[in-house]
Amino acid sequence: MPEYEITIVDSFTTERYAGNPCAVVTRAEGLAPEQMQAIAREMNLSETAFVTPSQVADVRVRFFTPRKEIPLAGHPTIVTMHALVEQSRFEVGEEPRRITQELNVGVLPVDLSRGDGGRVRVAMTQATPQFHQELDRAAFADVLGISASDLLAEAPPQVISTGTRQAMIPVRSLAVLEQVSPDLERLAALETAEGYFSTHVFALETYDPANRVHSRHFGPSSGVWEDPVTGSATGGMAAYLWRHGLLREASYTVEQGHLMGRPGRVEVEVEGEGDTPMVVRIAGTAVTVLRGSITI
Repeated sequence: MPEYEITIVDSFTTERYAGNPCAVVTRAEGLAPEQMQAIAREMNLSETAFVTPSQVADVRVRFFTPRKEIPLAGHPTIVTMHALVEQSRFEVGEEPRRITQELNVGVLPVDLSRGDGGRVRVAMTQATPQFHQELDRAAFADVLGISASDLLAEAPPQVISTGTRQAMIPVRSLAVLEQVSPDLERLAALETAEGYFSTHVFALETYDPANRVHSRHFGPSSGVWEDPVTGSATGGMAAYLWRHGLLREASYTVEQGHLMGRPGRVEVEVEGEGDTPMVVRIAGTAVTVLRGSITI
């Protein structure tokens, strides 16, 4: 029976057992999509990444939750690139290096560099932001276990995509965010009905004053009850915040995972013109926690 090397890496952290864990199979040639899905279900993490050769980019990467494949993912990109550098698939020296990854949404660049202590910093450019339907305030407040008045009044809940469609739900304060307790079955039904992947809830208050936003993330329709630290949705949130005039800074940091005991920190970069965010990047570092093999 064939065996594949598999690695588990914690992303958006410099410490093991913090941030968001992800499994990656860095040489997934020969695996069929249904086998990738079976491995992701077995790992039972928010996502598992699979790397194969590409004819149009440096690598081809696919992402699977325990239930489905998704077109773009943030923390698995950080994890994948970290693992590939550790395996000497990409060399990163004093000068930053740009590579490309072929995803289901097309070819996107990733910038690799060395940060503090020689750690690999991975900066992912996401797809061009797209703004989709606004969502019913009362319905989403109810399913999150809060009141409509707890939602931020200045901007509507809305579906945003920087490669993966996700609902952006801003709340008034960190105290409200702490109180969020979603009905996961109903939230999954809303995700399916509205045609988006997951639900990102956030406040413009933080535990660490060095950061600008605190977030929580739920994806029950994909088998992810709560995600510790989310890269793709942080990019979508950055686009949302820029579009609605809530936060228009070229760079800042976002915190997430504290309420799950897995704190992490995501670096954000945004380029925009007027009300339009044009380019969104997220970045972070990672730590390997496990290396092994899985039998097919």
